[in-house]
Amino acid sequence: MKNKRVFAVLIAVLVAASLLIPLIGYTSSTSGDLMKGIKPNELNLNINVKDNNIGAVDFSIWLFQKGMSDKENTIMSPLSVLCALAMVANGADGETLSQIESVFGISIVELNEYLHVYLKSLSSDDKASLDIANSIWIKDDVSISVVKDFLQTNADYYEASIYKALFDDSTLKDINSWVSDKTHGMIKNVLNEISPNAVMYLINAIVFDADWEKIYSESNVQLGNFTSALGQKHDVQMMHSTESVFLNDKDATGFMKYYAGRKYAFVAMLPNEGISVNDYVSTLTGQKLVNLLNNKQQITVNAAMPKFENKYSIDLNNILSDMGMSAAFDKDTANFSRLGSSPYGDNIYISKVTHKAIISVDEKGTKAGTITAIEVSLTAAPLEPPKTVYLDRPFVYMIIDCETNIPVFMGTVLDL
Repeated sequence: MKNKRVFAVLIAVLVAASLLIPLIGYTSSTSGDLMKGIKPNELNLNINVKDNNIGAVDFSIWLFQKGMSDKENTIMSPLSVLCALAMVANGADGETLSQIESVFGISIVELNEYLHVYLKSLSSDDKASLDIANSIWIKDDVSISVVKDFLQTNADYYEASIYKALFDDSTLKDINSWVSDKTHGMIKNVLNEISPNAVMYLINAIVFDADWEKIYSESNVQLGNFTSALGQKHDVQMMHSTESVFLNDKDATGFMKYYAGRKYAFVAMLPNEGISVNDYVSTLTGQKLVNLLNNKQQITVNAAMPKFENKYSIDLNNILSDMGMSAAFDKDTANFSRLGSSPYGDNIYISKVTHKAIISVDEKGTKAGTITAIEVSLTAAPLEPPKTVYLDRPFVYMIIDCETNIPVFMGTVLDL
């Protein structure tokens, strides 16, 4: 059986008033499909995604700069986060929406159109595929009334499947089974529990499965050394190859290694001596990265990179707030009125955004999985502690007319 590599991006989103986006084709025994009255519309959009990509690239780099660790290896999927946030933004309004759009650098209408065309343009074949799926899970009770236009928009632009569910243990199992299925088993769980205040989940899943265009032979893999940021030397398996694309800017040099079909490629940049990885990443902008890739040079490159594996997890609440969308996390002022409402007057807000990723790079190709979980909660008045009344001493009793509150009988019990 052919050993393919996978790049899977799974972004789980919105708990507690959350929205989930599972992949189309998933079947649940306990969740009802709400797509009956919501049919995705055919959209004919004329957008050149290559010439209008600076905003998306800028967001990707900005998010990575904010989320990158200076103490451990980092792996993130900005595209996954962007798709999830875009779907949530379709339910935002007022200052909340304005802040989110400011972080995007583009209006939600424009972003919907851009992402729709971009995602449709992604190609797949037997040796290199990139698949994206979305779904929305809604709690099957009266705690939230979801705006149909919100669901329709996410169905139109993101082809989101929509489910209603009990939000009990069976729903937890369904959601985690969907996650495992759509990430090829790379990510087993997105939720450990369903929050008591959760009314909706939104999940975006991306799976990339590709072989290298030129797979490393056994003779290409040799024992070598890798020096860590702290100066420690480690023995590693280095994969040697000859590549044809050289990348260069004033701060780093690198190469591009293609996956089969050349629709996707692995890009590696090595900062110049004296420049740390973090310092180099801090210099990047969307325009700088686009210029770097547009100015690639067709030159033979003797390349080597280590086989490696990495896991990474990060809470994005503070990062996204610092980027400028703090209103979305404010339980009192967040405005997601275009998403839905509570008949009890409770407010909808994002309570948690978690990002997890895993990657493995070896002779065959690349295997990676990532999940972004955005928990959106419904505010509720604090529950009062239960009261206790034991009639274990003298008491008064009465029988009243409920319509008039007139006591028909009254009595006391002093002794039994």
